Amino acid sequence: MGQRIIGLTGGIATGKSTVADYLAGRHQLPVLDADIYARRAVEPGSVALSAIAHRYGNALLHHDGTLNRGRLGEIVFSDPAEKTWLEQQIHPVVRRYFGQAMAELAQVPVVVQVIPLLFEAHLGDQVSETWVVTCPPEAQRQRLMQRSGLSVEQADARIQSQMPLAEKVALADVVIDNAADLPTLFGLVDQALQRCS
Repeated sequence: MGQRIIGLTGGIATGKSTVADYLAGRHQLPVLDADIYARRAVEPGSVALSAIAHRYGNALLHHDGTLNRGRLGEIVFSDPAEKTWLEQQIHPVVRRYFGQAMAELAQVPVVVQVIPLLFEAHLGDQVSETWVVTCPPEAQRQRLMQRSGLSVEQADARIQSQMPLAEKVALADVVIDNAADLPTLFGLVDQALQRCS
């Protein structure tokens, strides 16, 4: 049997990080995170950050030259065309980082890739199975508002800018329902991990 590469995804604030942290901590699996790679892709001096500053002006940069992610978020979450443009700058870099990391983990039997835009960015070809973490819409909105200090309108705009959770669930090999408590969630993760091992 070849290497098992779990593509972990879900909606914003559905519990992907909680599941990823559990897989890393409890099961000692290597976890590669697309969000970390995406942040690295826009570090000062990067091609992507230069393109962003050229497109939107230096107002999107902090005084130290780093990206003002909040201001950029306001632009891309309200304009699908700008979101697409931004993804075209960042996704190829993220894919390259994944490739480099996977080359170093070639002998590891199970690797987890946390990719929020797994389906949207057509990255399914780099994993052997897809797991979607889902939760009820009210819980998703509440968690997002608490975590990021957003209004209902801002939270809804971010949720609606993503592929609907139901579509992700329909495409998934494994669905992990994060509607209850943490012990229940971790039990579902353990079951999913044992499924093919």
